[in-house]
Amino acid sequence: MLYSKIEGEGKPLLILHGFLGMLDNWKTIGTQFSTESFEVHMLDMRNHGRSMQSDDFNYEIMAKDIYDYCVGHNLEQVDVIGHSMGGKTAMLFACTYPEKVNKLIVADIGPKFYPQHHQTILAGLNAIDFSKKPSRSEVEEIIGNFITDFGTRQFLMKSLYWIKPGQLAFRFNLAVFNQKVNEIGVELPDNAVFNKPTLFIRGGNSKYILDADIDNINVHFPDMKLETIPNAGHWLHAENPKLFHQFASDFLK
Repeated sequence: MLYSKIEGEGKPLLILHGFLGMLDNWKTIGTQFSTESFEVHMLDMRNHGRSMQSDDFNYEIMAKDIYDYCVGHNLEQVDVIGHSMGGKTAMLFACTYPEKVNKLIVADIGPKFYPQHHQTILAGLNAIDFSKKPSRSEVEEIIGNFITDFGTRQFLMKSLYWIKPGQLAFRFNLAVFNQKVNEIGVELPDNAVFNKPTLFIRGGNSKYILDADIDNINVHFPDMKLETIPNAGHWLHAENPKLFHQFASDFLK
């Protein structure tokens, strides 16, 4: 079963992180919701964080992971927030198991196909030779040769941990991602539809959800609304957590 951190009491709220992330990415917003009559379940997705590592990696199996988690924790019906890869997983979960989902929030991702665009990040991660026992600063320096954006580097560094004294490693399953990164961009199936309330939140500076995508989103999520966080990119929940929480809270309540 997926690893999780559970905070608060009340209505179950699941939060699903994005590709190469972990549940800690959502600690600020998750903790905030836990004080507002929600039982918040922040999850580590398959092949991420402290959850199971597996050669199987696609949206169908990740949606089944969420279903199995709900069954294992006796969650009859949940609200779900998903960002990026977690958002695509949340969409498929809601469409496949609509009886399990009350309301759905999707952060900066649409149901459409996305071309592979993680090449530079993967190149930076693969450039690290952990057999040489690099320090944290050396790992960040190597990543910095490929990734100039400070926020992206810090995001990746959160998954770095001491597997034993003097030996660092990443918590995510880089070997599987190298083989199956194209799975991240796969579109939602044509027949996938979720008729319950759905909120899409996009970053004003992000290109993940365009105005031209709205008609396609409506096909899959006919009871949808769209909010935009101005001056925010793809990591909108980290760049403007106050406004993200406001949009999400108003929708869920």
